[in-house]
Amino acid sequence: MAIISTSQLTAAFGILGNIVSFLVFLSPLPTFYKIYKKKSTEGFQSIPYVVALFSAMLTFYYAFLTTNAILLITINSIGIVIECTYLVLFMIYATKDAKRLVIKTKSVKYMPFSLSFFLTLSAVMWFFYGFLKNDYFIATPNILGFLFGIAQMLLYIIYKNKKKEVGLHESTRVVDLSTLEMKENSKTGVLDQSEDDNIQVNEDARHKPIQPSESNV
Repeated sequence: MAIISTSQLTAAFGILGNIVSFLVFLSPLPTFYKIYKKKSTEGFQSIPYVVALFSAMLTFYYAFLTTNAILLITINSIGIVIECTYLVLFMIYATKDAKRLVIKTKSVKYMPFSLSFFLTLSAVMWFFYGFLKNDYFIATPNILGFLFGIAQMLLYIIYKNKKKEVGLHESTRVVDLSTLEMKENSKTGVLDQSEDDNIQVNEDARHKPIQPSESNV
């Protein structure tokens, strides 16, 4: 039975880390497709992409200074190009209105689940890569990346459920208001019909000729 060596595990986690990190860089594509179609950034913020660019540049520089870090150099050079493209698109379509945060709006519209998921998975891969390579400058930051990724996914689940509850309450309220409006309209129709009948009776009484009777003779 063949035993997998540490170097083989390191290479395996490095390759998996590259694949998952590439998916992380591509995960905002649906967001920027919406921005391109609507010609507006709406409530999306550029901060995550600025931070991602800064992180990729730092990791690229660190890998450039160390030896045998071709995997880190490759993926982070790709990440720098992709993040710069995102930021250029953001600057083109950005509005001057104040952007809203996920915590403020209680909405997951501006926080795609795929981004949080692949960030968490990427943190796991790069943690084991750094751990097996005894490079704690790579492993340690990914502990925080894993924790923040879990927190983002929990926020997504919480606010997604709240959104469903709010939608249910709003639909119930609309139904109640519609029912109330129908009742008010029916009442108004009955009152209008009664008023019309009273007016018609009064008109008939006014135009009806007075019949002579014995008491009048």
